[in-house]
Amino acid sequence: MPKMIFVNLPVKDLAAATRFYEAIGCVKNEQFSDEKASSMMWSDEIVFMLLQHDFFDTFLTRPRADATAATGVLIALSRDSREEVDAIVEAAGRTGGRADPRPAQDMGFMYQRTFEDPDGHVFEPVWMNPDAMG
Repeated sequence: MPKMIFVNLPVKDLAAATRFYEAIGCVKNEQFSDEKASSMMWSDEIVFMLLQHDFFDTFLTRPRADATAATGVLIALSRDSREEVDAIVEAAGRTGGRADPRPAQDMGFMYQRTFEDPDGHVFEPVWMNPDAMG
């Protein structure tokens, strides 16, 4: 079995969050989704588990963080081109997220922008020039 990453995210509005994650390129896995959770496949190995607040809380021993008030994690997403970085940020902004809460980072060999999902979780899509990595 390949190593996988499941990123569990608390969401206020499951339907809106599901639409948002579909808009940025995820595919909903109906087999592992229900009225409390949406399993959103970013790739075969990376899954965003969107969990309604009350369901997310059943897994906690500490209070749930408010992602709109503090940042606990930055989720970087690799993209195949600068245009793909721009496209995902623009899709995020059109579907209830916040595009570019901080300025784009353009270092020539690397290009990165930022967006927040509707619940304030921070994502950093990034493209790196493969010629600069060797």
